Amino acid sequence: MNFLTERLTPSTQIKLYGLDHLRALAILLVFCYHYPILSSGNPEWLQRGARFGWTGVDLFFVLSGFLISSQLFLQIKQGRNISLKNFYIKRFFRILPAFWVVVAVYFCFPGFREREALPPIWKFLTFTQNFGLNIFDFGTFSHAWSLCVEEHFYLFFPLILILLQSTNLFKKSYWLLIFLFLIGIVIRVFIWENFYLPEKIDWYKYIYYPTYNRIDGLLMGVSIAGIYQFRPDIWNKISKYGNPLIVLSLLVLTAAYFLCDDQHSFNASVFGFPLVSVGYGLIVSGALCPTSFLYRWNSKVTTFIAMLSYAIYLTHKGIIHITQQIFASLNIDLNSNVMMLICIITCVLSAYTLHIVIEKPFMNLREKILSRK
Repeated sequence: MNFLTERLTPSTQIKLYGLDHLRALAILLVFCYHYPILSSGNPEWLQRGARFGWTGVDLFFVLSGFLISSQLFLQIKQGRNISLKNFYIKRFFRILPAFWVVVAVYFCFPGFREREALPPIWKFLTFTQNFGLNIFDFGTFSHAWSLCVEEHFYLFFPLILILLQSTNLFKKSYWLLIFLFLIGIVIRVFIWENFYLPEKIDWYKYIYYPTYNRIDGLLMGVSIAGIYQFRPDIWNKISKYGNPLIVLSLLVLTAAYFLCDDQHSFNASVFGFPLVSVGYGLIVSGALCPTSFLYRWNSKVTTFIAMLSYAIYLTHKGIIHITQQIFASLNIDLNSNVMMLICIITCVLSAYTLHIVIEKPFMNLREKILSRK
């Protein structure tokens, strides 16, 4: 996932604090969603509120779709060729070192595992874990499925852009975005009726995890970046309404919350992902507008959490599991807010350690390699 803070605007290079707030929100949603699943006990107030936390991944998708495509679109806008080598070097050093370390921890230290069994290691190394994932038998480190989706996006998106440029179809590529949105709905209808509905088992395997069912958020991010970079006339009009966009996003997400109350239903399976993506697309757009409070709000806390969000995402399940085992032996109630607070602290500390020891050195190495080139 692209959790890295970026600096981009259509014309200048400034820090987009609004995206840091949303990145921090996304990891908070993911944490709150997974905490009750991992815990034999948890605070009562978390039970209902955490149910929509699964959409934190969709917010990450929208952010990644925007940030990655905006960088590539800026190169096209400036008349430069897309360098696949530079692009893949950047993604390699940002994503893989920390991921490989966590995979090694999961396979070398069974006590770190939040559940009993792991999928084969080749599925993690090839980013194919999200295809045919049986969460009931191989649920350990299952949240890496979203990294698979993003890696597929990183692999194919720049290639598609280069192809569109070479065939002079780039200016009409918005039709491709519309087609992909619609084909995603068609695919989910087909899979729901022909694979899930007959036996009503493995909803996650057939609907939730596969890449071809989960590109709505990425496409929404790409669409925002297209307007942001190539249609300044439209973006200037939109940017006057930053706060109304955020309010509208909350209304859309509220509708998505009720639509997805029964997540396995037909409407939730087919239309839930696009509606959630539209809701988060609106809030991302609002956060990019200088008129919004998210754009103007500079918070060291959310910037810090945003910086650690990738490391938190990778490690939080295992850290929660270990933390609860240790502190339960000290007679701290698993259902208490104190236990949850301790888990939050240990997750942040572990993520910070991973960031300092692995992420930061490899990011520095990346900059040295790119500067030489």
